[in-house]
Amino acid sequence: MRIGVIGTGRLGTIHANTLSRHREVGSLILTDTEPSRAQELALRLGETAAPGVDEIFKWGVDAVVITTATQAHADLIGRAARSGLPVFCEKPIALDLPGTLQAIAEVEAAGTILQMGFQRRFDTGYTGARDAVLSGRLGRLHTVRAITSDQAPPPAAWLPVSGGLYRDALIHDFDALRWVTGHEVVDVYAAGSDAGPAMFREAGDVDTAAVLLTLDDGTLATATATRLNGAGYDVRMELAGERDQIVVGLDDRTPIASTEPTGPPAADKPWPGFLERFGPAYEAELAAFVEVIRGERPNPCDGREALQALRIAEACEVSRRERRPVRLAEIPGGTGTAAD
Repeated sequence: MRIGVIGTGRLGTIHANTLSRHREVGSLILTDTEPSRAQELALRLGETAAPGVDEIFKWGVDAVVITTATQAHADLIGRAARSGLPVFCEKPIALDLPGTLQAIAEVEAAGTILQMGFQRRFDTGYTGARDAVLSGRLGRLHTVRAITSDQAPPPAAWLPVSGGLYRDALIHDFDALRWVTGHEVVDVYAAGSDAGPAMFREAGDVDTAAVLLTLDDGTLATATATRLNGAGYDVRMELAGERDQIVVGLDDRTPIASTEPTGPPAADKPWPGFLERFGPAYEAELAAFVEVIRGERPNPCDGREALQALRIAEACEVSRRERRPVRLAEIPGGTGTAAD
């Protein structure tokens, strides 16, 4: 199997390393908007570098992995679909609903595969939580609390093209909420604060956000995010039911300290970022992609799943801007249901 990797930045490099070691992957073709970066990575891995995206398609590959800047995702997904190629793409498909819907339509018209990179679906903590909910261990689920906190803010130049805190960071929590609970979000009420560094205000973004979400079975959920959590990278999900309560992301590296005399001590080595926290999950999602290509398993996260997470993020943006609750029915594209 020969796979083209488009984009060799931080995540693209990790994905290329993973695929280069996979027993079912014979070779890779790597390309990047900075050709020297792709060439250096190809040299380290013993793979081939291409001068541009055109060569990925001309030279012939069996599948494509897209880890470029977000604004290029939809066009590349469409091009791969028209070439009959399976695609793995980092989230989101696009920063807007029209671009997302167009890319999905191209994939569905071509009958090809699009697997989206929501890596939390492959994290042992989140899979354990999903199993606990579906097995009935918690009883009736009544409350979910999701947290995503970055240790340090991203570069200022990246903020205007990121899509904002809801679409870039909290979209993972929205996807995980649907997947873990098996239920859909019916309405949201969102607030955000730009009281931190000026670069967030200049980009029209917020550095901290909170959302109250209602699920279709009446479960209440909150999701919070910040770019300024100096203690470390913190991603958790707490699920409370009538019988039991569990938490994802609580371990000896969770950057939180107790004020109780008998509470656990602060982490010696808190998580610094998402690449370290979710390393095994990133490997697992690509292993799944290879199995999907080979027809050995169904697609674990297709474009329609990604669309639903984006719709929730869009609803949050409307809610924050208009300071009101927003029903998901107000947001176009609502034809999906939570993953089975």
